[in-house]
Amino acid sequence: MGRRRRLGRAFYRRDPRVVAPELLGKVLVSGGLAARIVEVEAYCGAEDPGSHAFRGMTRRNATMFGPAGHLYVYFTYGMHWCANAVCGDEGTGVAVLLRAAEPLSGLDEMWARRPRARRERDLLAGPARLCQAFGLTGVHDGIDLVAAEQGVAIVDDGTPPPHDPSVGSRIGLTSGADLPWRWCLPGSAFLSKPA
Repeated sequence: MGRRRRLGRAFYRRDPRVVAPELLGKVLVSGGLAARIVEVEAYCGAEDPGSHAFRGMTRRNATMFGPAGHLYVYFTYGMHWCANAVCGDEGTGVAVLLRAAEPLSGLDEMWARRPRARRERDLLAGPARLCQAFGLTGVHDGIDLVAAEQGVAIVDDGTPPPHDPSVGSRIGLTSGADLPWRWCLPGSAFLSKPA
């Protein structure tokens, strides 16, 4: 991996449908853990019936309406955490879900947190698995990815996003499932579901 540069606020302060495919190939880091992002989904606030922000701000989704470049972490199905990078202008409630990543470093720690994973490709294949392997929970909701004061950031190591990413519909939704707002790194073995 080359020299790592944290993504700036301006990177996130755009439409999540622009940010999402550009996050492919970037590296999520936390302490000694690092993983290359291979699958993402965009969520577009009031225009998106699949978004937590569709009906406005609540205590649960307040981070989505905050400044771009923060981490929105929420609990789902009564058992899993999921992490999103907040995008757009403050007050719009838009974000990109981190769906899957390829482990790069800190695998021993990831395996310790995900002892039931059978293969390396399963460690981070899905948003809940990614959060579990990285130890991301509700205490990380609202942290600043740009300042990285709490040790979590998304960095650019010089690997460009794919020129022609795979595009598909989002996973696990009842409303807005038809929208083609999921992007994947073509040919990656680490996806949560083939594109």
